[in-house]
Amino acid sequence: MIRSSFAVYVDHVDGKVHPVTLELLGKARELSKVTGHPVYALFMGNGIDAAAHELLHYNVDKVFVYDAPELARFQIEPYTAVFENFIQTVKPSSILVGATTVGRQLAPRVAARMKTGLTADCTILEMDENTDLSQIRPAFGGNIMAHIKTPNHRPQMATVRPGVLKKGEYNEAKANAVVVEPVAFELSDADIKTKVLEVVKEAKELVDLTGAEVVVSVGRGISKDVETGIKLAEELAGLFGGVVGGSRAAIDSGWLSADHQVGQTGKTVHPKIYVALGISGAIQHLAGMQDSECIIAVNKNDTAPIFEIADYGICGDLFKVTPMLIEAIKAAKAAK
Repeated sequence: MIRSSFAVYVDHVDGKVHPVTLELLGKARELSKVTGHPVYALFMGNGIDAAAHELLHYNVDKVFVYDAPELARFQIEPYTAVFENFIQTVKPSSILVGATTVGRQLAPRVAARMKTGLTADCTILEMDENTDLSQIRPAFGGNIMAHIKTPNHRPQMATVRPGVLKKGEYNEAKANAVVVEPVAFELSDADIKTKVLEVVKEAKELVDLTGAEVVVSVGRGISKDVETGIKLAEELAGLFGGVVGGSRAAIDSGWLSADHQVGQTGKTVHPKIYVALGISGAIQHLAGMQDSECIIAVNKNDTAPIFEIADYGICGDLFKVTPMLIEAIKAAKAAK
């Protein structure tokens, strides 16, 4: 069979689909315009029929559903076996996987089993007419962009960080023409070497940076009064209904937990508004937020790189400027 389709792995927990899956479906549909190939989704789990039908609204041509009690929770051996079965049956030319906790474990195992290449943490994907997928990612600390292809092997595989791509459009009409195809399969004892006995969820609630429309981030500039700096960021973010992020310097210094980190080694975000307080703009940080719709930067160094990409730049002490921003926003809200 000729390999002539795109496939997106559906990342989910208990049927709740991770946003990166919808982003990848949107990108796969965009790439398919070059080759004319269909877009398929690979969905494995247990009791996922309703969630599978919801995916139909995102311009997918067919959803292949592997449903079994053994797939209720992620386990590397059975998930890899199912993925292999899907590839051998459908024979996709390109496979996209979210660079989530699950995706970063699963994609390398599948690529090794299929003896094909895998490019991790891509930020840009392009398609040639000969179906070679250009997989582009930052390298050497973000100083260069590496263009990687797998011309001699199929499927081509890439993982993409959440938040890098825009979510595919919701299409009600398209859903009526799409097929959900349950796949008959069997898992052997060799495919299930471990068993999940219990899942204990961590009590701590992590910040949702990638889904936020407004992110207010702090950097090394809050060092003279960390507590006040974070409180100002929280108050400003609260006025917008947003969340607080941080540069790597803020996370490495222990001022914020790792789930707040924005940047190449943190999370990639593209909110409607991104406010950078006391962040100079190292290239690793810019890589994670430069596609935000509106960037507001506050820094007392007028040569800070962050000003080169900011839509609005304020040169001044964040401890003086931020309270002024807060009061101005409060006044504007009161006027309404």
